[in-house]
Amino acid sequence: MSVEPGHPSNPDPDGGLLKGESWRIFQIMAEFVEGSERLAALGPTVSFFGSSRVAADHPWYESAQDTARRLAEAGFAIVSGGGPGIMEAANKGAQQGGATSVGLNIQLPREQIPNAYQDIRLYFRHFFARKVMFVKYASAYVVYPGGFGTLDELGEILTLIQTGKSRRIPVILVTQSYWQGLLDWMAQSLVAEGSIDRTDLDLLCLVDRPEAVLEAVLDHYRGRGIEPSQKERERQLDL
Repeated sequence: MSVEPGHPSNPDPDGGLLKGESWRIFQIMAEFVEGSERLAALGPTVSFFGSSRVAADHPWYESAQDTARRLAEAGFAIVSGGGPGIMEAANKGAQQGGATSVGLNIQLPREQIPNAYQDIRLYFRHFFARKVMFVKYASAYVVYPGGFGTLDELGEILTLIQTGKSRRIPVILVTQSYWQGLLDWMAQSLVAEGSIDRTDLDLLCLVDRPEAVLEAVLDHYRGRGIEPSQKERERQLDL
């Protein structure tokens, strides 16, 4: 179907906007290609989420750094959002533990400053491409206290697992005093109203100590392979 210049359905008769949108597809493709090439060869990884506003002397920062170090020593590469706060703590702990430290940096209107503890730095314009990289190669998710961004990532993870788009792996919430209220609300509202099944709450594990995070991850994979099965790999192609 052709649309004449000036027609209400063609507000850009010279095609400038449409051309720009078309070229943006190649930018998106480039983000997926580079991310896949750099992350696919890392082996088992753990993705960390949490607030960028946490100072280096905060107990949550120290806990995240310790947790990442323990996971790194156990053989997991560590992936964070590449910024300050919990992200920096995770990358720092990864290097202390001798594992590859990855930062998935996002370009924002208010510029995010990459932390100094990244062995692999990837840069994204698009949140959705970045989210896929957090999920596609992860063997576990560690979620520290955070704000809207952390909640968005947590919701995305749970949705992908619940709907079968992603394999079921540990989703570990750290700091009971911070997350318990959310879990209570899920039980009292979402489950009570039938919005989710009670068994969906089993997707989440709540802990307080760094050693408990490592225990939860190792317990999940005890007696099974840590790499995704062929069926799981095929399913994740549709992420």
